[in-house]
Amino acid sequence: MHPCKIPDWAIARGRGYNCFDTIDPARTALVVIDMQSVFVAEDEVFGNCNARAIVPQVNRLVRSMRDAGTHVIWTRQTVGKAPHLAMPEWQYDMTDPVVQRAVESMAVDAPAHELFPEMAVGADDFVLDKYRYGAFSCPGGALAKVLELCGVDTLVLAGTLTNVCVESTAREGNMRGYKVIVVSDACATVTDEEHLAALLNLRLNFADVKTADEVLTLV
Repeated sequence: MHPCKIPDWAIARGRGYNCFDTIDPARTALVVIDMQSVFVAEDEVFGNCNARAIVPQVNRLVRSMRDAGTHVIWTRQTVGKAPHLAMPEWQYDMTDPVVQRAVESMAVDAPAHELFPEMAVGADDFVLDKYRYGAFSCPGGALAKVLELCGVDTLVLAGTLTNVCVESTAREGNMRGYKVIVVSDACATVTDEEHLAALLNLRLNFADVKTADEVLTLV
């Protein structure tokens, strides 16, 4: 698991913008970002050991927060060909075998697109496909609609990759007026350096950053 230490000066500066020491479970959504086989499983194109390491921590969060009455939402990074879903042509070089494999792995009907089998997905949880890094930028606005339907004002984010889809969703949530908490030891990316850089920037400007134990104490 990644180290998660944020400098005291960053915590002090960020406290003036985002410091959330109470949580109303009924108005909170735990959004688990992209814990799919493509990003977690050992033999998949983006699977890495750091993502596998957080599976028990994410599941602990999910079960405890669900029991407390929190809404649980899972996202799946998805690649689609329809004009309103497709990424711009310049973004993917399909002549690169690795890129081609990655794109195929994130198609809706691909086995790797599914949530990693060890994830504690509940029957009443929401599972949303997203077509951009930030979950709010997805065509159709599915996440925003679900949050409005559930009366949510606070987002707790976990999952992968810390510095890509988690960070993008946290920034977007902040800009939309949600209280955002990123769970430092329930997020993962490729390297410790990328993880710590994302947490630092999030804590300074866009989100509170807490450990799973700290979050669960609040709920």
